[in-house]
Amino acid sequence: MADELWSALPPPLRQVLDGTAAGVAVLDTGLRYRYVNPALAGMNGVPADLHLGRTIAELLPDIDAREEVLRAVLADGRVREVTSSGHTRAASPLRRRYWHGAYHRIDAEDGRPLGLVGIVLEVTASREQQHELEQARSRLALLDAAATQVGTTLDVDTTCGELADFLVEHLADAATVELLPPPDSRHARPRPDGGRRLHRAALAADPALLPGVRGLGDRGEHVDYQPGSAIPRCLDSGRPVIENLLDDAALARSAPNAERVARYREIGIHSGMIVPLTARGHRIGTVTLMRAGASPGFTEDDAVAAQDLAGRTAITLDNAGRYSREHAVAVDLQRAMLAEPGRPHPDLDVAFRYRPAGTGALVGGDWYETVALPDGRTVLAIGDVMGHGIEAATHMSHYQAMLRAMALLEPTADRLLTRLDHLACEVHDYRPSTCLVVYAEPARGRYALASAGHLPPVVVGPGGEAALLPVEPGPPLGTGLNGYVRTTAVLPPGRTLLMYTDGLVERRDEDIDRSLARFTARRLPAGADPARLLDAVLARAPAPAEDDIALLAARAAPRPGRRGPGEVLTVLTGGRWNTP
Repeated sequence: MADELWSALPPPLRQVLDGTAAGVAVLDTGLRYRYVNPALAGMNGVPADLHLGRTIAELLPDIDAREEVLRAVLADGRVREVTSSGHTRAASPLRRRYWHGAYHRIDAEDGRPLGLVGIVLEVTASREQQHELEQARSRLALLDAAATQVGTTLDVDTTCGELADFLVEHLADAATVELLPPPDSRHARPRPDGGRRLHRAALAADPALLPGVRGLGDRGEHVDYQPGSAIPRCLDSGRPVIENLLDDAALARSAPNAERVARYREIGIHSGMIVPLTARGHRIGTVTLMRAGASPGFTEDDAVAAQDLAGRTAITLDNAGRYSREHAVAVDLQRAMLAEPGRPHPDLDVAFRYRPAGTGALVGGDWYETVALPDGRTVLAIGDVMGHGIEAATHMSHYQAMLRAMALLEPTADRLLTRLDHLACEVHDYRPSTCLVVYAEPARGRYALASAGHLPPVVVGPGGEAALLPVEPGPPLGTGLNGYVRTTAVLPPGRTLLMYTDGLVERRDEDIDRSLARFTARRLPAGADPARLLDAVLARAPAPAEDDIALLAARAAPRPGRRGPGEVLTVLTGGRWNTP
């Protein structure tokens, strides 16, 4: 059948079928291959001639071919599209591959069905991207819920208990939080056998499991872990440890000691995951999640979600320690609530500063962030959530988390702001936030900007002269209005981009344009690097300030022999080049 049809086709059409990147196959009424083009042969990892006369199931047993759909097309002649998944014989590192196919019935002149023609495209990449987006949304929603339930106080034990309760509610059947003893504690001394001792700060479990789990070490106790067991390995590597459905020998090596195995079996615990509590580069403890009975084992997605929660909680726990040690309630809390920004690419020198308003205890919503993109650009962002207090600071951290995730997916500043505005409205009713985003390419001197109601940045020249960089402001994030415009600026060498929040310039009795003019009229230190520049800016700011002040300064890192753009600062907005 396929030979007759093939010979009857015009040569150009045969060239198309043989040359297209889409997989094309002709199947007879028994769903046996009668023709396969080179693209499909490559997808399947089998030469085209070896397909002939064999069914999909015979040739590719690891593919969910959805043959019932193909038989339905043969039965009624209605075109159908279907997505199948699995693995062909072609080598692939992917966990699973996906293909989308359209199937058409081929009829004889008398209306008799002769077979099917299928056109198939691999859609694995788009499915993986969709999965990643769904996981990112799920994690953001989980973090949103955790923000109101975990870290509500500056008490260490309370925070650990909140985290354990939250994990049992969402990710585990039982959970413990354990902290490394303070360096001056006798419990911090090295164990004779090389093991580790941790303080169990919190424990939570489903009611049926709670008595048995408490028998493994209750809250307030110190627990010793043998060398090489799961928790010391997690502390040493700084990475999650997942151990699902272990046999007795493996469980004896992973447990605090071999005697625990019988207790685990009695309780029904079959899988565990340990996640480090890491704050500002140092580990302060671990979180252990356990599953029992009919619950499934832990997945990599579970590990990512647990790491997000542990990372947020670790910062809170570290903040609580600083609070009790330094007795600087407002300043320490406000600075700690600003999560540490990411690291820029080495071709960009970036500095940050934050000063809380006055001497009050309310935390603010000013924030900044940097994200190093795989293509070599660095995203710089600064924003200001409306209002003050715990809610403003919580929403501030959500905007930071969303920006970190979405900057890796959106190629331009205007699209990134549009995505953030959409998420802020859809995931949760966040407070509005202004935001200025810059995609920096210092090697080319190019800076692509977009503003969500934020004040324009300032360009500081080598001699300390300052000038506003015009950026068309769109609506604040969280309003759902969108409408952001991208501006591209080319900065000559030696220029520093200064981004700030309104607490630096705004005065209650002064028009904002006048405030900006007053600020740019001042000459800043000549030749100052970003860190010295920000110190000088803060030194001239009113103290105490009427509002929080967040600052970010960025300048191309000097490289010997590198030629930068010309000495004319230019800006492109809405298709027009201007010289400020």
